[in-house]
Amino acid sequence: MSEETILRDVKDGVLTLTLNRPKANAFDSPMVAKLQGFLKDAAKDAAVRSLLLKANGKLFSAGQDVTEFGEGEHLSFRQHLQRNYNPLVLQMRQLEKPILAAIQGPTAGASLGIALACDLRIGTPAAKFVVGFGGIGLAPDSAVSLMLPSLIGLGRAAQATFFNEPINAEQALAWGLLNAVVAEEELEQTSWDWAARLAQGPVGAMGYAKRDFNKANLANLEEVLDYEAYTQEIAAQGADHQEGLAAFLEKREPKYMK
Repeated sequence: MSEETILRDVKDGVLTLTLNRPKANAFDSPMVAKLQGFLKDAAKDAAVRSLLLKANGKLFSAGQDVTEFGEGEHLSFRQHLQRNYNPLVLQMRQLEKPILAAIQGPTAGASLGIALACDLRIGTPAAKFVVGFGGIGLAPDSAVSLMLPSLIGLGRAAQATFFNEPINAEQALAWGLLNAVVAEEELEQTSWDWAARLAQGPVGAMGYAKRDFNKANLANLEEVLDYEAYTQEIAAQGADHQEGLAAFLEKREPKYMK
């Protein structure tokens, strides 16, 4: 039997979901579907009052497993996003329970969108946030184009996207991308303490606050997700992506011509 890619545990009102797909916790469609299912169940389960999303290993997640696109059923990038990350991000934002992410290492691409869709984020000094899409000649998706500028500002988001430069933990804390940075050995306990504190709080009122935040800051989230899927489909057919993906798989620097 294959190992579970997401571990689930409920204790004291806290649902802990742990990404567990060595070595990079990269998402494939079954793993995304599993996370969607856990979120759907959490929305209906009165015993779940807060969620803690974390990961095993040195990386939080490398994002989408790009090797999936060469296997099995062929989906366009637009179809892939409409089936996987777009509904997942909407689920996270529409879940009227607080979600906390504990980030112990790099997170990139689609998993950056997942981290940004959480309400709060705690990291260690090793936490890094990489937009990543430009590294293989693609545009941002998974609501990164909306949520990253809303957190750190348009100029910083453009720099991180265009140069594919990691945002380190110190910068992330100063810019509001992280709510706290703690030592590696303290992350598990601190993130649990925060999640338990959330579970003991007025979760119903937090749900209304989350509605308010969505209305005030992310009112066009569905529209942006749909437009990202549109532009990503175009980018996926371009020469930049073909070269970027080939370079990634061949472990070399890409040579973009246009």
